[in-house]
Amino acid sequence: MSVTVGIPRALLYYHYYPGWEAFFRALGAEVIVSDETTKAILDQGVRDAVDEACLPVKLYLGHLANLRDKKVDCIFAPRIVSVERKKYLCPKFLGLPEMARFCVDNLPEMLDVEINVHQKYQETHKGLLKLASRFGQKTAKAREALAAAKIAQEQYEAKLRQGYTPRDILEKRTEPAGGGNVRVAVMGHAYNLNDSYISMNLLARLREMGVDVVTSEMLRPQEIKRGTHSLQKDIFWTFGKELMGAALHLHEQGEIQGMVLVASFGCGPDSLVCEMVERVYKRAKKIPVLLLTIDEHTGEAGVVTRLEAFVDMLRWREAI
Repeated sequence: MSVTVGIPRALLYYHYYPGWEAFFRALGAEVIVSDETTKAILDQGVRDAVDEACLPVKLYLGHLANLRDKKVDCIFAPRIVSVERKKYLCPKFLGLPEMARFCVDNLPEMLDVEINVHQKYQETHKGLLKLASRFGQKTAKAREALAAAKIAQEQYEAKLRQGYTPRDILEKRTEPAGGGNVRVAVMGHAYNLNDSYISMNLLARLREMGVDVVTSEMLRPQEIKRGTHSLQKDIFWTFGKELMGAALHLHEQGEIQGMVLVASFGCGPDSLVCEMVERVYKRAKKIPVLLLTIDEHTGEAGVVTRLEAFVDMLRWREAI
């Protein structure tokens, strides 16, 4: 009987799930993903989390509880410090294993390998090989699993740059939605934008309004890097850098009619980066910006009304 590995449908799920799934399946494990976000899952996470936790962390804890109730053998909860040179992820990713253990009761075994590409690349590689031994696999098989994960992740990221959103790919949609008569950039973390519950199905609603949506995942790394060249100081948060670089690149190219910024209430990096993006766009007075701040109390009706008014305004601007 194979080992069942649970993966929460939250946080870095929308960034790295294809690679994670390929890795564990190559080791002979069965991968089980938590259910789609519901009010019950979010409410459970809110009850388990400390008051100061941001919305994505509260949601993550709710998904951990959902996996616990599915009776999985273990849960993959890596401690991800950095995924590229000289850049780091938000501190919440460094403490996820501890937050999980202390906030959610009766969790199964946590697979909490540390991933730190900037400072400990070799140790990270050894840690992943050691993790493979948990499934009774030898080093050769573990290396094959890492190779399979790398291929799956590269294919996933290549498809994102073809105009698909993470949700498009994970739901196996054959063609990317698009072709609207208004092009709008939607900037925010993938774990906020692609969770249809906490984002109020934002991307799908814009597409239904005839909007061609652009997200940072759809841009090439070189374009994001070029976008940050005008900054006086480099941004050392990976996701903040991607959001800022994508926003500045799209602004320079002038290929969008509007910008929607989505931020989590209580997120320090979001508050700074979104403020910087707003200042750049407002200073130029060419591309309107809509800022949406979401938390567990955000109402769907208010978000939809603001989106409809924003899109109508963009169409009016294009018509004059």
